[in-house]
Amino acid sequence: MPVRYDPRLESPAPDEAETLARLNTALRQISETTFKDYGHAVRSVHAKSHGLLRGELRVSGSLPPELAQGLFSKAGTHPVVLRFSTNPGDVLDDSITVPRGVAIKVLEVEGDRLPGSEAERSQDFVMVNAPAFAVPDPKAFIGGLKLLAKTTDTPQGLKKVASAVLRGAEKVVEAVGGESAALKAMGGHPSTHILGETFWTQVPLRFGDHVAKLSLVPVSPALIALKDQAVDTHGRPDALREAMNAHFASRGGEWELRAQLLTNTKTMPVEDASIPWPEEESPYRTVARLVVAPQTAWDEARALEIDDGMSFSPWHGIEAHRPLGGIMRARRETYAASARFRASRNGCPVRG
Repeated sequence: MPVRYDPRLESPAPDEAETLARLNTALRQISETTFKDYGHAVRSVHAKSHGLLRGELRVSGSLPPELAQGLFSKAGTHPVVLRFSTNPGDVLDDSITVPRGVAIKVLEVEGDRLPGSEAERSQDFVMVNAPAFAVPDPKAFIGGLKLLAKTTDTPQGLKKVASAVLRGAEKVVEAVGGESAALKAMGGHPSTHILGETFWTQVPLRFGDHVAKLSLVPVSPALIALKDQAVDTHGRPDALREAMNAHFASRGGEWELRAQLLTNTKTMPVEDASIPWPEEESPYRTVARLVVAPQTAWDEARALEIDDGMSFSPWHGIEAHRPLGGIMRARRETYAASARFRASRNGCPVRG
């Protein structure tokens, strides 16, 4: 049986406010560094977009009661904006292979709003292509973030060499049946098509009366065929953008949005983001279908509109999908601070 949502599922550390302030300082350092380099403010994480798409989210009216919650409580079709990206805070050549993400902004959403998003009617979901976060909590995240801040200004030539070495190391690990999130995060991610990826929220959110993690899974044949498909990045700094534009020039894509309900608080912790929830205890189940028609996947005009003009945050949403756990609490102010920085430096408003 799904565990019912209760605020007491969260247990912030006594010094969490201090930890979050240190995270904000490190992220601000990344933003200041990249602004100095580019003369234009970009996100402090997931700075480079590869696809900026518009589509629609179709919610079925036949969901069982435990899944018919929040946004998914009644049938309907919602416009959506999707932003596919890679995780560093600097805009890198695609031969430097790093984890990927997708941010989904669902529009025309009804319901009681989360604090700070009262003027909006969107519900954002932020996902990456791994089922669990690299570290358990905000305090453990600081070390990696400080390293990222220190290496943000490292010449790309050095990063390309390091990425090639790390990809080789990751292949060795995988050859013996393993996988290293650390190697992938540092530049050892396989050079594969971004549209073949499955994405996860990694950390939980309220799911109406319950609690869940979400995933976005390719289901249309053209997308399924791209899983693990190699992309040649040699001499192509924007190879992933080119690959997305080539696909959506003539074909669309469909994904399922799936929810994994919390059923066991011992094996499915809310505060430890590094532990995948066992799917044998609670499988991911489909709650909606995301459909994108053929279109231009990335161009400068769309980048101006979405990259510069929009902010994606799990705290842009309704109370029925309140973000949970330390990593989600950290995102509240850090994402807002990044949006404020971009707005102040670029001289244009950033909306939720």
